Amino acid sequence: MHFVKKTLIGLLLITIAAHFYRPAQNNDPSAMPNHISRVVNVPGQVNAILRKACYDCHSNNTRYPWYAQIQPLNWFVNKHIKAAKAELNFDEFKNDTKRKQLSKLRAIENSLEDGTMPITSYTLIHRDAILSKHEKQQLTEWIKASEESLEKNSF
Repeated sequence: MHFVKKTLIGLLLITIAAHFYRPAQNNDPSAMPNHISRVVNVPGQVNAILRKACYDCHSNNTRYPWYAQIQPLNWFVNKHIKAAKAELNFDEFKNDTKRKQLSKLRAIENSLEDGTMPITSYTLIHRDAILSKHEKQQLTEWIKASEESLEKNSF
């Protein structure tokens, strides 16, 4: 019984201490000179779709939900964002080569087609991020136009 009590107290202390270690949040208020809109045209409706379904993980500005203030969920959320930004960051899109930009646009299109983005663990909580058939079509048309624009301007 004494061991169990010490273990519980130890776990409680670790949990309390964990709340004092917080990774930096993904919020950059500075201007975004390398945003995708500096490379291709991003119409207002497309931007609105990207904001609600993609930017929390794939940009330099995340709208953190209430549960992200709780450890260890905060660590999980930030780790997920870091990994997502490594794959695609709309705020840093201009930094990539034209070839990589085209590859990323194709990857977005593929993930829309196969339904892997936005990911289920995100849409379970962020119901507004679930894309309608019409929204997916808008994004697909925008991607195709963006690919054409990039290909035309890269030679």
